[in-house]
Amino acid sequence: NVVIKIIVLKSFKLIEGYKCYPFFIIICYVLGTTWTQEIVDLLLHNGDAKACMRAPTVQRIPFLEIQAPPPIPSGLELLGSMKPPRVIKTHLPIQLVPEGFWKNKCKVIYVARNAKDNLVSYYHFDRMNLTQPEPGPWDEYIHKFMRGKLSWGSWYDHVKGYWQEREKRNILYLFFEDLKEDPRREVERIMRYMDLSVSDDVIDKIVQLTSFKVMKDNPMANYTFLPKAVFDHSISAFMRKGEVGDWTNHFTPAQSQMFDEDYARQMADVDIPFRTSI
Repeated sequence: NVVIKIIVLKSFKLIEGYKCYPFFIIICYVLGTTWTQEIVDLLLHNGDAKACMRAPTVQRIPFLEIQAPPPIPSGLELLGSMKPPRVIKTHLPIQLVPEGFWKNKCKVIYVARNAKDNLVSYYHFDRMNLTQPEPGPWDEYIHKFMRGKLSWGSWYDHVKGYWQEREKRNILYLFFEDLKEDPRREVERIMRYMDLSVSDDVIDKIVQLTSFKVMKDNPMANYTFLPKAVFDHSISAFMRKGEVGDWTNHFTPAQSQMFDEDYARQMADVDIPFRTSI
């Protein structure tokens, strides 16, 4: 069972039968999506910052499963109005991705982040995202995460599902920690996967334009265009820290031990090389 928001369920039947296929799909378990979107958009526009300031992220790269009230545009409507090459984002687990996306050989870029940092970022995102249920106390939120009771279901099932299918379905499986450690190397990996070729100078420019500091100040990427009734940045910024290892500022030793024991049990059937520090 996967926890799906009502605004997603409303559009799910349309998603299943959709025919206007994108070419590139960016998939994350909620966190890391915007960073990857900017990299992909800049690669498609040869590092042209002005072209990538043409509209906010949600209008340049539709959110497939969202059908929400304005000012959040419907992902399907936006996708249908776009010319190729289309790029979309989704948080859907692999078993809910429309089969046509695989049949049409869409390029799928998956970005995974270590569980502890993902949990911390998701907690603060849920605090400021007023379309989400109130997250409640931190300790309770940890248990919700471990039980897969957050929107888009279990993190464990999500990251494992795409990992286990990555070779069969030609998925580019990236790690948030690798992007932080060596962004240039990872941007080049994305470029090659997209069958693009840009100059070294353009790569350097993309790395600079997609740094955390620059994106945090970019009104087309930091979601400050949304009203306070949707994203309340006074509670927590959409782009909060962008660090690896911030979990150490949130987990108590007892919580960390409990989480690690549960993690070992839930991830025993795979060997995904996550890192909680760099």
